[in-house]
Amino acid sequence: MGVSGILWTAVKQKVSSEMTWRWLFVFGMLAGTSLFHFISGVPVPMVNANYPLAALAGLLVGIGTNVSNGCTSGHGVCGIGRLSARSLVATVTFMFTAIVTVSLIRMFIIDTGSL
Repeated sequence: MGVSGILWTAVKQKVSSEMTWRWLFVFGMLAGTSLFHFISGVPVPMVNANYPLAALAGLLVGIGTNVSNGCTSGHGVCGIGRLSARSLVATVTFMFTAIVTVSLIRMFIIDTGSL
């Protein structure tokens, strides 16, 4: 959906009609999810997370969106589909970074014996 790109642009833009649809999109995602859980009776998933770490991760995604001129899904799905060399490089970089990050976390932070 390109959410990180839409949200990043909404946050950094001055008030304009271009910004309005972005905030409505984000609001619609949140309201739609809440409405689904309310109507269907399906419980909201419980998240046991380190919230400061999750906020930092979200901030890094936003910065990465800005630096790479697009979000991971935009580069990975749309960019590669258009045979964009820039999107191919960006997607390989995303994947490499994700693999290294998960490997480091498993080696140093998580007790891999319990996985």
